[in-house]
Amino acid sequence: MSAVHTITSREFGHNVSSAKHLARQGPVFITDRGEPAFVLLNIDQYQSLAGGEREQSLLALMDGLPDTSGIDDFEIEPLGVGLRTEG
Repeated sequence: MSAVHTITSREFGHNVSSAKHLARQGPVFITDRGEPAFVLLNIDQYQSLAGGEREQSLLALMDGLPDTSGIDDFEIEPLGVGLRTEG
């Protein structure tokens, strides 16, 4: 079973590194004026709750694109952009 920790907003603000260390052990409840306001979770805990998988990397997304090797290259004509000179 994972450990559950509670810290104040002030403690969190002064020592984020410590809060991150605690979050590796389990959820960290962050209180604001004595009331729970936020929960800090490690990514695995979050994804377990969200029921999702890790986001794919850009490379994995690009690998999933359809094969376009049979399509000829084409050029795009830029819209009329005027350059002005000062002087």
